[in-house]
Amino acid sequence: MNLSLVAIGLVSILGQVVLLRELNVSFYGVELIYLLALGIWLFWTAVGAVIGRRIQSPSLNNIAILFILLGIAIPLDIAFIRYSRLLFSATPGAYLTFLQQLTVAVICILPAGLLSGLLFQWTAKIYIGEDRTLAVAYAIESMGGLIGGLFSTLFIMWGIRNCSVAIFCAVISIITSVIILKGLKKSPLRWIAITMICVSLALFWNVSSLDHWMTRWNHPNFLESKDSPYGRITVTKLYNQVSVWENDALAFETEGTDAEYFCHLTALQHQKPQDVLILGGGIEGIVSEIVKYKPRRIDYVELNPVMLNMAKKYLPDEIKKSLVEPNVHIIFADPRQYLEKSYTYDLILVGMPEPTSGQANRFYTREFFEQCSAKLNPGGILGFRLRTAENFWTKPLTSRNASIYSALQSVFPEVLFLPGTINIVTASQTTLPDSPETMSHRLQDMKITTRLISSNYIHYLFTNDRFFKTRDLLKKENALPNTDIRPVCYQYAFIIWLSKFFPRLALLDLSSIMDKKFFKQSLLLLCIILPVIFLLSRSRPAPRRALLVATAGFIGMVLETILILYYQAKHGVLYQDIGLLLMSFMAGLASGALTVNKAMLRQVKNQKTLRLYGAALLIGFCILCIFTEMKIIKSTSSGLIMISFLMATTGFLVAGIFTHASLYEVGDQKIIVSPLYSADLIGGFIGSLLGSLILIPLAGMSVTALIILLFAVLSLTLI
Repeated sequence: MNLSLVAIGLVSILGQVVLLRELNVSFYGVELIYLLALGIWLFWTAVGAVIGRRIQSPSLNNIAILFILLGIAIPLDIAFIRYSRLLFSATPGAYLTFLQQLTVAVICILPAGLLSGLLFQWTAKIYIGEDRTLAVAYAIESMGGLIGGLFSTLFIMWGIRNCSVAIFCAVISIITSVIILKGLKKSPLRWIAITMICVSLALFWNVSSLDHWMTRWNHPNFLESKDSPYGRITVTKLYNQVSVWENDALAFETEGTDAEYFCHLTALQHQKPQDVLILGGGIEGIVSEIVKYKPRRIDYVELNPVMLNMAKKYLPDEIKKSLVEPNVHIIFADPRQYLEKSYTYDLILVGMPEPTSGQANRFYTREFFEQCSAKLNPGGILGFRLRTAENFWTKPLTSRNASIYSALQSVFPEVLFLPGTINIVTASQTTLPDSPETMSHRLQDMKITTRLISSNYIHYLFTNDRFFKTRDLLKKENALPNTDIRPVCYQYAFIIWLSKFFPRLALLDLSSIMDKKFFKQSLLLLCIILPVIFLLSRSRPAPRRALLVATAGFIGMVLETILILYYQAKHGVLYQDIGLLLMSFMAGLASGALTVNKAMLRQVKNQKTLRLYGAALLIGFCILCIFTEMKIIKSTSSGLIMISFLMATTGFLVAGIFTHASLYEVGDQKIIVSPLYSADLIGGFIGSLLGSLILIPLAGMSVTALIILLFAVLSLTLI
């Protein structure tokens, strides 16, 4: 059963990554759906851990069937996700309704999640029947998760297609069923499994054609597609228009004027930019437009090399030529990391995506603006763009823009906001143009050829009523500045996206929710309700164990989220590093379960010592929460080794509490498999949604660390 437990952990983690990445593409990279899908996965796995709980001695034949079904489910789920837009007759390029998106996520995750939970429950019962403990089974499954995390990291780094990884999961799962049935050579089920392995290998051999065929379901003018660490890049062409899609959302197209609009309305504010830094978006035409100013040096920093290398061969000649100009230097790096060691510049153009995700939000925070300010020459200008409605800003949209404006004003004394469907925002330590004449004269003097920008258009932007109304609105709006440790834009982005489906949400005023008074009242309410729940559960062993494990799962998931987001804010989204962080957490789970299991079995007759073990683990959680909160408050930069250590420690404590609950005052190990494993997953499910969507965006990372400290302290009453 050791191999089966490892396979469950491996296929579960790898399959989870495959399905979440596929959903992320299908729903245009919207992070809310991604987070909801992660919660749905944990929920269905918990359901799988509950159903079939009355079967105390499952057969090997049944477990083999479950492995075969799991192997079939993951590739079929991929096909279902890609076909979902056609299934619901969606307009090309338009969102499915929120209910339809949620339905797709629930349906596609149900088979794999349910089978993973049921597989662990039944396999663990057989393992425990061999005079072993649930904690060791949990540790072995975590080791499988560690291996799955390693494979996931390597596959992402190597650019292996998501379809290939799905088929790999299928092969591993079905091979496991063959091994389980090795003593039954004449079993029809074994021969069915072997046949399915052959079919899977045949699909793997033709995976490129299969992947392209399914991609054409949503992109009939398909040219090329490739998975990158940051998302799926797809290139299409219709007549002379080349479109580049990232996670199926339009990144840019070659017939538009967005690059010209952004570049010239920013560059014309500077007298003569000699040294220019472009952070993202260069291949959409920003480089070819800035070349017209004949600067001495252009440094173009691209986060995603896959996008540049794949798209540039399809770009118009003008953009291609600009990328190989002698004064253009292309650097593949995270923009924030590059700024730490870069030159100084006259002009910094930020062409990164909108602040709709944790990744993109890093380029619209006070800390990022401070980095840019430090790298500007005297008289230098920072420019970026924000997409909005042209004539009417809803309350969440106003608050989002105001929070960025507030962060910008805290660093730069001069800020200019040119409104439109694309808002051009510039900032400098010196005076910026407040009338159109200066920019118009520069455009005429330089004799720059443009399609949209002209002297008349510049005059229109500065003199229409939107210019003055927007300026007054941003100054009047009292919004919290967007920062690394309190990414308020993140929450506004969710509300803005949800308001597409539920228009009344556009009237929601989050500022009233996000004030200090609200949090004090909420914390007071928690301090009243939670002790009552914990004290009521203390007298009943089964609810006490389940609540203790669920709380540990909740604390662990929220802490894990805080540490990853903090690392992301400080060091950039390097997916191979985040993969290593998740592997550290899984390693902590395995070592925590094995270490505490061994220690408790030595003291199995000393109940007082066993209670002390549980108390020590919860005190460890308290110390970890305080340490994390102090690091965030001081905003100290922690490297990969330190964050990996904290992730491993978090995993160790979560597994340690799980092990303590599974051994302390427990006679029959089989009866606790289902309730404890499902409680662990439900706690993680609640922590995933509550931490990512509510606590961290609204309260900030430091306050969230204090809130989970409260849970850790209250959990001491359950020991």
